[in-house]
Amino acid sequence: MASSSSSSSSSISYSNPPCAACKFLRRKCQPTVCIFAPYFPPEDPTKFANVHRIFGASNVSKLLNDIMPHQREDAVNSLAYEAEARLKDPVYGCVGAISLLQSQVVQLQKELDATNADLMRFTTINNNNNHGRVAGYAGGSDPNYSGFSLPYSNPGGDANYS
Repeated sequence: MASSSSSSSSSISYSNPPCAACKFLRRKCQPTVCIFAPYFPPEDPTKFANVHRIFGASNVSKLLNDIMPHQREDAVNSLAYEAEARLKDPVYGCVGAISLLQSQVVQLQKELDATNADLMRFTTINNNNNHGRVAGYAGGSDPNYSGFSLPYSNPGGDANYS
């Protein structure tokens, strides 16, 4: 009995494990012929499982056969991204993520514009204060004046804000 089990285990030899697609579909994988093998490695079975769940293995196979070989990797990466996004958000998929990012860009652009406007306003106030103060200090004779003033500071050092 021991000799029969050892002979059966020695007769089964896998040089390469099946790709994630063939393993998921429970079919024999021939890496030189399998359309999925280069794009769905056995180390990442969820990638194919997600793509299969959303698009179907037959549709993905047809798509990969219809496009040029140099475009297949990008197509598989796009399908995998869309499938993952569709599983997270069944209604909007990756369009929901793109929409969210676009609204964040609009909000950040508004904040940047407001910050730039504040910076311009402070720069203008500072330039106006420096031009009027520098002439009155006769070349910086006041040791307390640093040459830089903020809109809320008093460069002359007076506590009187009248």
